[in-house]
Amino acid sequence: MKNAYPVILTKVKTHIIVFVPDFNINTQGKDFFDAIEMARDAIGLMGIDMEDDNEKIPDPSELSEIVKNNDDVVTLVDVDFDKYRRMNNMRTVRRNVTLPMWLDYEAEKSKINVSAVLQRALKAELKITK
Repeated sequence: MKNAYPVILTKVKTHIIVFVPDFNINTQGKDFFDAIEMARDAIGLMGIDMEDDNEKIPDPSELSEIVKNNDDVVTLVDVDFDKYRRMNNMRTVRRNVTLPMWLDYEAEKSKINVSAVLQRALKAELKITK
């Protein structure tokens, strides 16, 4: 499920405070870009926790309903809860990988963890930096 939620960004001396009214949660970032990323992460985490507890994820409020102070910035943060769940699911899965016997032998002899090498190679191929 994808949605966009309003957030209120408040700049203070050293960082940006973020309030997400629909979830009644706060987070912060070092700048606006980081604050929006942190808001997306907080909303995603709260949303999948709510789903796990069989609670309904709230519908986004209308921007016109958001009350802010003079210097606050109100913006929307998009969240894909399904994608967030997949990206944060650290459960492992078993895959059947076919290798030439000689390569498997050399890897075993060298005490190489084939699963770890495959994970690194897949991340490099997919350009995943995390």
